[in-house]
Amino acid sequence: MLEVIKDNNQIYAILVRANFKAEGAHFFTPDHFSQQIGYLHRPQGYVVKPHMHNLVIREISFTQEVLFVRSGKIKISIYTEKHEHFQDLTLQQHDFILLAHGGHSIEMLEETELIEVKQGPYISPEIDKIIFNPLSVSVGNQANETTSNLNHPSNL
Repeated sequence: MLEVIKDNNQIYAILVRANFKAEGAHFFTPDHFSQQIGYLHRPQGYVVKPHMHNLVIREISFTQEVLFVRSGKIKISIYTEKHEHFQDLTLQQHDFILLAHGGHSIEMLEETELIEVKQGPYISPEIDKIIFNPLSVSVGNQANETTSNLNHPSNL
């Protein structure tokens, strides 16, 4: 299953559950995201042709983070850019999430192994992060869509 967590058309997170399955190539992120998340399901014998990626200068304004739950169980709390609590998500083994906007916190509900991917290099906590005390204000218009309409074709 694919869950797009958004408010007022702003995507805060894209959660791909371990049970997600589809044929072919599916990319879940809009083209303007600095991280692109894709899923490939190919038959035996399918070959991705040898290739290299060109040097392309890209400007990254803020960090988007991907978490893959290798084992265990976690709770991720999502916050708006005004530090308002937005939504809680529980992730289990083999779920992965792109944290795209706003803030987040992570609580380990079991002993957990995570793999984290984000743009680098990490400079320092003072430059890369804002630690805040969350507000418990309820956010209106929240939406948790189960969708795959963000997919775009891939030529892999």
